[in-house]
Amino acid sequence: MTEKIYLENPYLRQVEARIIEKKYMNNKYYIKTNKTIFYPNLAGGQPGDKGTINGVKVLDTYEDGIDIVHVVKDNIHSDRVLLSIDWNNRFDYMQQHSGQHLLSSAFYKLYNGETVGFYIGKEYVYIDINIPEITEDEIEKIEEFTNKIIFSNFSIKTYIVEKEEMNKLPVRKDPIVNSNIRIVEIDGIDFSPCCGTHLRSTGEIGMIKIRKVESYKGNIRVEFVCGNRALNDYTWKSKSIKDISNLLSSKDKDVYDRVEKLYHAKESLEKENRHLKEKLYEYMAADLIKGSKTVEGINLVFEKSMDMEFKELQNMLPFINLIENTITLFGVKGNDAGQFIISRSHNLQMNMKKVLEEVSKSIDIKGGGSPQTIQGGCPIDKLDETLNTFYDKVIESI
Repeated sequence: MTEKIYLENPYLRQVEARIIEKKYMNNKYYIKTNKTIFYPNLAGGQPGDKGTINGVKVLDTYEDGIDIVHVVKDNIHSDRVLLSIDWNNRFDYMQQHSGQHLLSSAFYKLYNGETVGFYIGKEYVYIDINIPEITEDEIEKIEEFTNKIIFSNFSIKTYIVEKEEMNKLPVRKDPIVNSNIRIVEIDGIDFSPCCGTHLRSTGEIGMIKIRKVESYKGNIRVEFVCGNRALNDYTWKSKSIKDISNLLSSKDKDVYDRVEKLYHAKESLEKENRHLKEKLYEYMAADLIKGSKTVEGINLVFEKSMDMEFKELQNMLPFINLIENTITLFGVKGNDAGQFIISRSHNLQMNMKKVLEEVSKSIDIKGGGSPQTIQGGCPIDKLDETLNTFYDKVIESI
Protein backbone atom coordinates (compact mmCIF):
# COMPACT_ATOMS: atom_id res chain seq x y z
CA MET A 1 0.00 0.00 0.00
CA THR A 2 1.27 3.45 -0.93
CA GLU A 3 1.18 5.96 1.92
CA LYS A 4 -0.60 8.99 0.46
CA ILE A 5 1.19 11.85 2.16
CA TYR A 6 -0.57 14.46 -0.01
CA LEU A 7 -3.78 13.79 1.91
CA GLU A 8 -2.23 14.62 5.29
CA ASN A 9 0.17 17.36 4.19
CA PRO A 10 -0.54 18.83 0.74
CA TYR A 11 2.12 21.49 1.38
CA LEU A 12 5.02 19.02 1.40
CA ARG A 13 7.07 19.55 -1.75
CA GLN A 14 9.70 16.79 -1.42
CA VAL A 15 9.89 13.43 0.29
CA GLU A 16 12.29 10.51 0.36
CA ALA A 17 10.73 7.16 -0.48
CA ARG A 18 11.54 3.59 -1.45
CA ILE A 19 10.63 1.87 -4.72
CA ILE A 20 8.61 -1.28 -3.96
CA GLU A 21 7.72 -2.26 -7.53
CA LYS A 22 8.93 -1.33 -11.01
CA LYS A 23 7.67 -2.58 -14.38
CA TYR A 24 8.76 -1.76 -17.92
CA MET A 25 5.95 -1.61 -20.49
CA ASN A 26 5.30 0.39 -23.67
CA ASN A 27 8.73 2.06 -23.49
CA LYS A 28 7.96 3.46 -20.03
CA TYR A 29 8.65 2.55 -16.43
CA TYR A 30 5.75 2.10 -14.01
CA ILE A 31 6.90 2.68 -10.46
CA LYS A 32 5.25 2.15 -7.09
CA THR A 33 6.80 3.63 -3.95
CA ASN A 34 6.07 3.00 -0.28
CA LYS A 35 4.88 6.61 0.03
CA THR A 36 4.22 9.51 -2.30
CA ILE A 37 3.35 13.19 -2.47
CA PHE A 38 2.12 12.90 -6.08
CA TYR A 39 -1.62 13.31 -6.47
CA PRO A 40 -3.00 10.73 -9.00
CA ASN A 41 -4.35 12.20 -12.19
CA LEU A 42 -8.11 12.90 -12.25
CA ALA A 43 -8.77 11.20 -8.92
CA GLY A 44 -11.99 12.92 -7.86
CA GLY A 45 -11.80 15.16 -10.93
CA GLN A 46 -8.53 16.87 -9.96
CA PRO A 47 -5.55 16.77 -12.37
CA GLY A 48 -2.42 14.99 -11.21
CA ASP A 49 0.77 16.61 -9.98
CA LYS A 50 3.79 17.43 -12.08
CA GLY A 51 7.30 16.75 -10.81
CA THR A 52 10.28 14.40 -10.78
CA ILE A 53 11.65 11.26 -9.17
CA ASN A 54 15.42 11.52 -8.72
CA GLY A 55 15.35 14.27 -11.34
CA VAL A 56 13.46 12.09 -13.87
CA LYS A 57 10.24 13.72 -15.11
CA VAL A 58 7.02 12.03 -14.03
CA LEU A 59 4.78 11.68 -17.09
CA ASP A 60 1.65 10.46 -15.34
CA THR A 61 0.30 9.19 -12.04
CA TYR A 62 -2.73 7.01 -11.42
CA GLU A 63 -4.39 4.87 -8.79
CA ASP A 64 -3.96 1.09 -8.87
CA GLY A 65 -6.12 -0.20 -6.07
CA ILE A 66 -4.50 0.98 -2.83
CA ASP A 67 -1.28 1.97 -4.61
CA ILE A 68 -0.19 4.97 -6.67
CA VAL A 69 1.71 4.32 -9.92
CA HIS A 70 4.24 6.85 -11.23
CA VAL A 71 4.99 6.69 -14.96
CA VAL A 72 8.45 7.81 -16.13
CA LYS A 73 10.31 7.59 -19.43
CA ASP A 74 13.81 6.80 -18.11
CA ASN A 75 14.88 4.09 -15.73
CA ILE A 76 15.66 4.94 -12.09
CA HIS A 77 18.46 2.68 -10.88
CA SER A 78 18.29 3.37 -7.15
CA ASP A 79 15.67 1.93 -4.78
CA ARG A 80 15.93 5.03 -2.62
CA VAL A 81 14.42 8.01 -4.38
CA LEU A 82 13.56 11.66 -3.86
CA LEU A 83 10.08 12.67 -5.01
CA SER A 84 9.65 16.37 -5.88
CA ILE A 85 6.46 18.05 -7.05
CA ASP A 86 5.98 21.26 -9.01
CA TRP A 87 4.77 23.47 -6.17
CA ASN A 88 3.27 26.21 -8.35
CA ASN A 89 1.18 23.62 -10.15
CA ARG A 90 0.07 21.98 -6.87
CA PHE A 91 -0.84 25.30 -5.24
CA ASP A 92 -2.82 26.33 -8.32
CA TYR A 93 -4.89 23.14 -8.17
CA MET A 94 -5.45 23.63 -4.43
CA GLN A 95 -6.69 27.17 -5.06
CA GLN A 96 -9.06 26.02 -7.80
CA HIS A 97 -10.34 22.96 -5.92
CA SER A 98 -10.89 24.77 -2.61
CA GLY A 99 -12.52 27.60 -4.54
CA GLN A 100 -14.81 25.11 -6.22
CA HIS A 101 -15.99 23.74 -2.87
CA LEU A 102 -16.77 27.26 -1.69
CA LEU A 103 -18.54 28.24 -4.92
CA SER A 104 -20.59 25.02 -4.97
CA SER A 105 -21.56 25.67 -1.33
CA ALA A 106 -22.72 29.19 -2.22
CA PHE A 107 -24.97 27.95 -5.03
CA TYR A 108 -26.41 25.34 -2.68
CA LYS A 109 -27.00 27.74 0.22
CA LEU A 110 -28.34 30.70 -1.76
CA TYR A 111 -30.27 29.02 -4.59
CA ASN A 112 -30.53 25.34 -3.64
CA GLY A 113 -28.37 24.45 -6.66
CA GLU A 114 -26.44 21.21 -6.47
CA THR A 115 -23.15 20.68 -8.28
CA VAL A 116 -23.53 17.81 -10.76
CA GLY A 117 -20.29 18.30 -12.74
CA PHE A 118 -16.80 19.61 -12.03
CA TYR A 119 -13.70 20.10 -14.19
CA ILE A 120 -10.33 21.78 -13.65
CA GLY A 121 -8.72 22.77 -16.95
CA LYS A 122 -5.35 24.35 -17.67
CA GLU A 123 -6.84 27.86 -17.78
CA TYR A 124 -10.37 27.74 -16.43
CA VAL A 125 -12.54 25.72 -14.05
CA TYR A 126 -16.22 24.97 -14.41
CA ILE A 127 -19.03 23.48 -12.38
CA ASP A 128 -22.44 22.36 -13.62
CA ILE A 129 -25.30 23.40 -11.31
CA ASN A 130 -28.72 21.74 -11.57
CA ILE A 131 -30.75 24.92 -11.91
CA PRO A 132 -32.14 25.90 -15.33
CA GLU A 133 -31.18 29.58 -15.31
CA ILE A 134 -29.75 32.38 -13.20
CA THR A 135 -29.69 36.18 -13.44
CA GLU A 136 -26.68 38.49 -13.48
CA ASP A 137 -27.75 39.93 -10.10
CA GLU A 138 -27.81 36.44 -8.62
CA ILE A 139 -24.33 35.72 -9.99
CA GLU A 140 -23.09 38.95 -8.39
CA LYS A 141 -24.55 37.81 -5.05
CA ILE A 142 -22.74 34.48 -5.39
CA GLU A 143 -19.43 36.27 -6.05
CA GLU A 144 -19.95 38.69 -3.17
CA PHE A 145 -20.83 35.87 -0.76
CA THR A 146 -17.88 33.65 -1.68
CA ASN A 147 -15.32 36.43 -1.65
CA LYS A 148 -16.48 37.66 1.76
CA ILE A 149 -15.78 34.17 3.08
CA ILE A 150 -12.37 34.23 1.38
CA PHE A 151 -11.48 37.60 2.89
CA SER A 152 -12.65 36.44 6.33
CA ASN A 153 -9.99 33.69 6.15
CA PHE A 154 -12.01 30.78 7.54
CA SER A 155 -10.07 27.59 8.21
CA ILE A 156 -10.26 24.57 5.90
CA LYS A 157 -9.71 21.17 7.50
CA THR A 158 -9.90 17.52 6.52
CA TYR A 159 -10.74 14.48 8.62
CA ILE A 160 -11.94 10.90 8.34
CA VAL A 161 -15.39 9.71 9.45
CA GLU A 162 -17.29 6.45 9.18
CA LYS A 163 -20.62 5.90 7.48
CA GLU A 164 -22.65 6.00 10.70
CA GLU A 165 -21.19 9.41 11.55
CA MET A 166 -22.28 10.95 8.24
CA ASN A 167 -25.80 11.68 9.51
CA LYS A 168 -24.31 14.15 11.97
CA LEU A 169 -22.75 16.24 9.18
CA PRO A 170 -24.66 18.54 6.78
CA VAL A 171 -22.82 17.26 3.69
CA ARG A 172 -23.80 18.59 0.26
CA LYS A 173 -23.46 15.21 -1.44
CA ASP A 174 -23.24 11.55 -0.55
CA PRO A 175 -19.84 9.85 -0.42
CA ILE A 176 -18.88 7.21 -2.99
CA VAL A 177 -17.27 4.98 -0.32
CA ASN A 178 -18.75 3.38 2.78
CA SER A 179 -15.81 3.65 5.18
CA ASN A 180 -12.86 5.93 5.88
CA ILE A 181 -14.78 8.82 4.36
CA ARG A 182 -12.61 11.91 4.01
CA ILE A 183 -14.46 15.16 4.71
CA VAL A 184 -13.25 18.59 3.62
CA GLU A 185 -14.82 21.20 5.88
CA ILE A 186 -14.79 24.97 5.45
CA ASP A 187 -15.19 25.99 9.11
CA GLY A 188 -18.85 25.03 9.57
CA ILE A 189 -19.83 26.56 6.21
CA ASP A 190 -19.40 23.58 3.92
CA PHE A 191 -18.92 19.85 4.40
CA SER A 192 -18.03 17.74 1.39
CA PRO A 193 -16.65 14.20 0.91
CA CYS A 194 -13.48 14.67 -1.15
CA CYS A 195 -10.10 13.04 -1.74
CA GLY A 196 -8.45 16.13 -3.27
CA THR A 197 -5.71 18.44 -2.02
CA HIS A 198 -6.91 21.60 -0.32
CA LEU A 199 -5.67 24.81 1.27
CA ARG A 200 -5.45 25.48 5.00
CA SER A 201 -7.71 28.53 4.89
CA THR A 202 -10.09 30.36 2.56
CA GLY A 203 -7.78 33.38 2.49
CA GLU A 204 -5.30 31.39 0.41
CA ILE A 205 -7.92 31.07 -2.36
CA GLY A 206 -7.22 34.76 -3.00
CA MET A 207 -10.47 35.51 -4.80
CA ILE A 208 -13.10 33.89 -6.99
CA LYS A 209 -14.18 35.43 -10.28
CA ILE A 210 -16.99 33.97 -12.37
CA ARG A 211 -16.09 34.45 -16.03
CA LYS A 212 -19.10 33.02 -17.84
CA VAL A 213 -22.46 31.31 -17.24
CA GLU A 214 -24.26 29.40 -19.97
CA SER A 215 -27.03 26.83 -20.33
CA TYR A 216 -25.85 23.24 -20.54
CA LYS A 217 -28.10 20.16 -20.80
CA GLY A 218 -30.86 21.70 -18.72
CA ASN A 219 -28.43 23.01 -16.10
CA ILE A 220 -26.13 26.02 -15.95
CA ARG A 221 -22.39 25.74 -16.55
CA VAL A 222 -20.37 28.21 -14.48
CA GLU A 223 -16.84 28.98 -15.64
CA PHE A 224 -14.61 30.59 -13.04
CA VAL A 225 -11.04 31.18 -11.86
CA CYS A 226 -9.46 31.45 -8.41
CA GLY A 227 -6.33 32.97 -6.93
CA ASN A 228 -3.43 33.46 -9.33
CA ARG A 229 -5.63 32.49 -12.26
CA ALA A 230 -8.03 35.29 -11.32
CA LEU A 231 -5.10 37.73 -11.16
CA ASN A 232 -3.87 36.60 -14.60
CA ASP A 233 -7.39 36.89 -15.98
CA TYR A 234 -7.70 40.43 -14.63
CA THR A 235 -4.24 41.36 -15.93
CA TRP A 236 -4.87 40.52 -19.58
CA LYS A 237 -8.35 41.99 -19.51
CA SER A 238 -7.08 45.20 -17.93
CA LYS A 239 -4.38 45.46 -20.58
CA SER A 240 -6.92 44.88 -23.34
CA ILE A 241 -9.23 47.58 -21.97
CA LYS A 242 -6.29 49.98 -21.67
CA ASP A 243 -5.15 49.28 -25.24
CA ILE A 244 -8.67 49.74 -26.58
CA SER A 245 -9.16 52.96 -24.64
CA ASN A 246 -5.88 54.31 -26.00
CA LEU A 247 -6.87 53.27 -29.51
CA LEU A 248 -10.21 55.08 -29.18
CA SER A 249 -8.77 58.02 -27.20
CA SER A 250 -11.33 57.31 -24.54
CA LYS A 251 -11.41 56.67 -20.79
CA ASP A 252 -11.43 52.99 -19.85
CA LYS A 253 -14.88 53.32 -18.23
CA ASP A 254 -16.26 54.80 -21.47
CA VAL A 255 -14.86 52.06 -23.72
CA TYR A 256 -18.07 50.05 -23.97
CA ASP A 257 -20.17 53.04 -25.01
CA ARG A 258 -17.57 54.01 -27.63
CA VAL A 259 -17.38 50.49 -29.02
CA GLU A 260 -21.17 50.20 -29.08
CA LYS A 261 -21.40 53.40 -31.13
CA LEU A 262 -18.72 52.16 -33.51
CA TYR A 263 -20.52 48.84 -33.86
CA HIS A 264 -23.83 50.49 -34.77
CA ALA A 265 -22.02 52.81 -37.19
CA LYS A 266 -20.39 49.77 -38.80
CA GLU A 267 -23.78 48.06 -39.15
CA SER A 268 -25.20 51.17 -40.79
CA LEU A 269 -22.26 51.38 -43.22
CA GLU A 270 -22.53 47.68 -44.06
CA LYS A 271 -26.24 48.10 -44.78
CA GLU A 272 -25.52 51.08 -47.01
CA ASN A 273 -22.68 49.17 -48.70
CA ARG A 274 -24.98 46.22 -49.42
CA HIS A 275 -27.53 48.56 -50.98
CA LEU A 276 -24.87 50.20 -53.18
CA LYS A 277 -23.49 46.83 -54.24
CA GLU A 278 -26.94 45.66 -55.24
CA LYS A 279 -27.33 48.76 -57.41
CA LEU A 280 -23.88 48.12 -58.89
CA TYR A 281 -24.78 44.49 -59.64
CA GLU A 282 -27.94 45.65 -61.41
CA TYR A 283 -25.92 48.05 -63.63
CA MET A 284 -23.25 45.42 -64.30
CA ALA A 285 -25.91 42.83 -65.20
CA ALA A 286 -27.56 45.23 -67.63
CA ASP A 287 -24.17 46.09 -69.16
CA LEU A 288 -23.26 42.41 -69.59
CA ILE A 289 -26.57 41.73 -71.30
CA LYS A 290 -25.87 44.56 -73.75
CA GLY A 291 -22.59 42.92 -74.74
CA SER A 292 -24.00 39.38 -74.90
CA LYS A 293 -24.58 37.21 -77.94
CA THR A 294 -28.14 36.15 -78.80
CA VAL A 295 -28.81 32.59 -79.94
CA GLU A 296 -32.38 31.46 -80.61
CA GLY A 297 -33.67 34.37 -78.53
CA ILE A 298 -31.42 33.54 -75.58
CA ASN A 299 -28.80 35.96 -74.25
CA LEU A 300 -25.42 34.25 -73.83
CA VAL A 301 -23.17 36.12 -71.37
CA PHE A 302 -19.77 34.52 -71.94
CA GLU A 303 -16.77 35.94 -70.06
CA LYS A 304 -13.67 33.73 -69.77
CA SER A 305 -11.70 35.90 -67.37
CA MET A 306 -13.76 38.10 -65.11
CA ASP A 307 -11.76 40.62 -63.10
CA MET A 308 -13.69 39.92 -59.92
CA GLU A 309 -13.46 37.71 -56.87
CA PHE A 310 -15.37 34.46 -57.28
CA LYS A 311 -17.56 35.34 -54.28
CA GLU A 312 -18.52 38.61 -55.97
CA LEU A 313 -19.55 36.72 -59.11
CA GLN A 314 -21.75 34.46 -57.00
CA ASN A 315 -23.38 37.53 -55.44
CA MET A 316 -23.94 39.22 -58.82
CA LEU A 317 -25.35 36.15 -60.58
CA PRO A 318 -28.89 36.38 -59.08
CA PHE A 319 -29.26 39.86 -60.60
CA ILE A 320 -28.34 38.53 -64.04
CA ASN A 321 -30.75 35.62 -63.60
CA LEU A 322 -33.59 38.08 -63.02
CA ILE A 323 -33.31 38.92 -66.72
CA GLU A 324 -35.34 36.32 -68.65
CA ASN A 325 -33.87 34.12 -71.39
CA THR A 326 -30.28 34.48 -70.17
CA ILE A 327 -27.47 31.97 -69.77
CA THR A 328 -24.25 33.08 -68.09
CA LEU A 329 -20.81 31.46 -68.31
CA PHE A 330 -18.12 33.02 -66.12
CA GLY A 331 -14.49 32.07 -65.61
CA VAL A 332 -12.02 33.36 -63.01
CA LYS A 333 -8.27 32.76 -63.02
CA GLY A 334 -6.86 32.48 -59.52
CA ASN A 335 -3.24 32.16 -58.42
CA ASP A 336 -3.03 28.42 -59.04
CA ALA A 337 -6.43 27.26 -60.32
CA GLY A 338 -9.28 28.19 -62.57
CA GLN A 339 -12.90 28.50 -61.43
CA PHE A 340 -16.13 28.56 -63.40
CA ILE A 341 -19.75 29.32 -62.65
CA ILE A 342 -22.56 28.74 -65.14
CA SER A 343 -26.20 29.61 -64.63
CA ARG A 344 -29.49 30.35 -66.31
CA SER A 345 -32.53 32.53 -65.67
CA HIS A 346 -35.55 30.94 -63.97
CA ASN A 347 -37.78 30.83 -67.03
CA LEU A 348 -35.41 28.49 -68.93
CA GLN A 349 -35.60 24.72 -68.48
CA MET A 350 -32.05 23.69 -69.37
CA ASN A 351 -30.62 21.29 -66.76
CA MET A 352 -27.15 22.60 -65.95
CA LYS A 353 -26.27 19.52 -63.89
CA LYS A 354 -26.64 17.39 -66.99
CA VAL A 355 -24.47 19.84 -68.92
CA LEU A 356 -21.82 19.43 -66.21
CA GLU A 357 -22.05 15.64 -66.49
CA GLU A 358 -21.55 15.79 -70.25
CA VAL A 359 -18.54 18.12 -70.01
CA SER A 360 -17.01 15.99 -67.25
CA LYS A 361 -16.86 13.04 -69.65
CA SER A 362 -14.31 14.82 -71.84
CA ILE A 363 -12.50 17.14 -69.38
CA ASP A 364 -11.17 16.38 -65.90
CA ILE A 365 -13.01 18.97 -63.76
CA LYS A 366 -14.51 19.10 -60.31
CA GLY A 367 -17.85 20.71 -59.67
CA GLY A 368 -21.45 20.49 -58.60
CA GLY A 369 -24.60 22.49 -58.20
CA SER A 370 -28.27 22.51 -59.13
CA PRO A 371 -30.27 22.29 -62.36
CA GLN A 372 -30.08 26.10 -62.52
CA THR A 373 -26.48 26.82 -61.45
CA ILE A 374 -23.25 24.83 -61.50
CA GLN A 375 -19.75 25.79 -60.41
CA GLY A 376 -16.38 24.18 -59.99
CA GLY A 377 -12.68 24.28 -60.67
CA CYS A 378 -10.05 23.08 -63.10
CA PRO A 379 -6.31 23.56 -63.78
CA ILE A 380 -5.68 27.19 -64.64
CA ASP A 381 -4.25 26.32 -68.07
CA LYS A 382 -7.44 24.35 -68.86
CA LEU A 383 -9.91 27.13 -68.00
CA ASP A 384 -10.37 28.45 -71.55
CA GLU A 385 -10.82 24.93 -72.93
CA THR A 386 -13.28 24.10 -70.16
CA LEU A 387 -15.39 27.19 -70.75
CA ASN A 388 -15.37 26.66 -74.53
CA THR A 389 -16.59 23.10 -74.01
CA PHE A 390 -19.37 24.30 -71.71
CA TYR A 391 -20.30 26.94 -74.28
CA ASP A 392 -20.54 24.34 -77.05
CA LYS A 393 -22.70 22.05 -74.88
CA VAL A 394 -25.01 24.93 -73.98
CA ILE A 395 -25.40 25.87 -77.68
CA GLU A 396 -26.26 22.22 -78.48
CA SER A 397 -28.89 22.21 -75.75
CA ILE A 398 -30.64 25.38 -76.84
